[in-house]
Amino acid sequence: MIKPFEEAIYVTRPYLPPLEAFCDELKEIWKCRWLTNEGPIVRRFVRQLSHYFETDNICLFNNGTLALQLALQGMDISGEVITTPFTFVATTHALFWNKIRPVFVDIEPQYYTLDPEKVEAALTPWTTAILAVHVYGHPCRVHALADIARRHHLKLIYDAAHAFGVKVGGRSIAHFGDMNMFSFHATKPFHSIEGGMLTFRDSGLKKKLDYLKNFGFENEVEVVMPGTNAKMNEFQALMGSMILGCLDELIARRRRIAEIYRERLSDLPGIRFPPPLPEDVQSTHAYLPVEIDNREFPWSRDELYEQLKTYNIYTRRYFYPLICDYTCYRHLALQDPLTVARRVASCILTLPIYPDLAEADVHRVCDIIHHIRKEHRPSASGALVASPALLSRPGAPVPGAEKDLVTS
Repeated sequence: MIKPFEEAIYVTRPYLPPLEAFCDELKEIWKCRWLTNEGPIVRRFVRQLSHYFETDNICLFNNGTLALQLALQGMDISGEVITTPFTFVATTHALFWNKIRPVFVDIEPQYYTLDPEKVEAALTPWTTAILAVHVYGHPCRVHALADIARRHHLKLIYDAAHAFGVKVGGRSIAHFGDMNMFSFHATKPFHSIEGGMLTFRDSGLKKKLDYLKNFGFENEVEVVMPGTNAKMNEFQALMGSMILGCLDELIARRRRIAEIYRERLSDLPGIRFPPPLPEDVQSTHAYLPVEIDNREFPWSRDELYEQLKTYNIYTRRYFYPLICDYTCYRHLALQDPLTVARRVASCILTLPIYPDLAEADVHRVCDIIHHIRKEHRPSASGALVASPALLSRPGAPVPGAEKDLVTS
């Protein structure tokens, strides 16, 4: 019998540098007592990131949500923006806070990013921009979207929250589109506890973004625009600086974990991985999504999600529900039926992946998924029904609900 994990296995877990090393670096902050307002560590972090991304057109923020909100304001985006319903809600919130109407269109089925054909079909005279998302770090079809933006004179903005370190054709993902937002939240492969960054094509935006994130101050006595407080502090910058130095090693660990999952689960009926990324894409393996097809897998996605909890494994239905189905956005009219997005949202599950996850534990998660699948007996019709042993576990569907577990 396979036992649950004694300590919970979560879908992600932030990497932290050695405590002694971090505490040693803190001495610089204690020495100068400069905690925020563009201190020396923030300035050093900016230089490191400029070198990493090979551009001076960057601006740091205290979180990615405010970075995206201010990006839209800084670029004077208005009217309608075509975007995806399959993303974290902050993408759409940034549009709302700028009084921009989101127009949701469908995603492509392989990597879950905006479908360029659906984007072009949704254009109206009020469309001013495209806001696409590199979902799970899978790059959008950047060349197709760039072509649409160019032909229709639209701004092309990427929510690259999941894509720090991703490259396409040897170029950083930061060099595509007019603006890119990166999240440095603790759940990401690269983080600064909280934080965000914008990279942009137009160097003239730098000054405006600096105003917007610092109350609009030009100097001590002059405010030139109504900005807000979105500055990164010294502690965030220190964490980010230290993690940047070991990022390649962290990505290598994630790559190995992803390889184990594919080796162990790819041949399991009812579990589908996204296809391997094109050869010219350098991935950071930010997330490990799989689709659960209960025509072949005896449990639905939600049932498997609950069953894994009984083994102390916490996966995530990421992203579910679709943004357009949240109460605050249901009033928006949909022209696109979002067929692919709705299917994916109903069956997607992200599995645990983080650098500190031991390979033995990854194998054990796979063993448990295999075990859950085997814990079924054939019904009279030949369909698979959950075994009484599995149904009796805490958190499992209650006995008597077998009809909900039968698959065709």
